[in-house]
Amino acid sequence: MSRVHARATAAARGDEGSSPVEFVLVGALLTFATLAVLQLGLAVYVRNVVHDAAVEGAHHAALADTSPADGLARSRDLISRTVGAEYAADVTVRETASFGYPSVEVTVRTTLPLLGLLGAPGALEVSAHAPVESFD
Repeated sequence: MSRVHARATAAARGDEGSSPVEFVLVGALLTFATLAVLQLGLAVYVRNVVHDAAVEGAHHAALADTSPADGLARSRDLISRTVGAEYAADVTVRETASFGYPSVEVTVRTTLPLLGLLGAPGALEVSAHAPVESFD
């Protein structure tokens, strides 16, 4: 019986010092989860900025007194001022026929941020359409 009692006593004493280790492990896990949520928020923010810039550029290019180049410049300017010029490198504007009516399409291909603002180039693509206005 003294062996069983000795082992039980030794096992009970084996918990000493485990609190700091548990604190470090749980703290590291919570830090990682917090950073992951912040990164997801940044990626969604960049996607929303790029999409809104594409919509604004399409609407601007579709005005009766502007050209598609004006819409392209508008989209690039909005993206550059908000998240950086490197995100506005691949912006295209083309005239299309959507639902049988002439329209303007602005497409932006940019980096999807995965670690801070660094990420996969060209992984994020958004498009926006606007009906072309005329003086007729």
